Amino acid sequence: MQILRTKLYEQKLRSQQEAYSSHRRSLIGSGDRSEKIRTYNFPQSRVTDHRIGYTSHNITAIMAGELDEFTRELQKAEMAERMAEAEA
Repeated sequence: MQILRTKLYEQKLRSQQEAYSSHRRSLIGSGDRSEKIRTYNFPQSRVTDHRIGYTSHNITAIMAGELDEFTRELQKAEMAERMAEAEA
């Protein structure tokens, strides 16, 4: 009886650990280049936000913290996404 209880406990523990691991991986991501948010290209003074496909050629201002341009474009993209969801 003790052996059966031990095996069942180990099986339950293993399934809980697998569920936790898969959940954690989904939150963290793999770190692949395909998951990048922005690319900063200093020689061409270019910043690209890959989530919305927006590119700015004013890297100096962006590095100084002037992110209004990107904030505005992200808001536009979010509104367009919400409108598309509302229509569906």
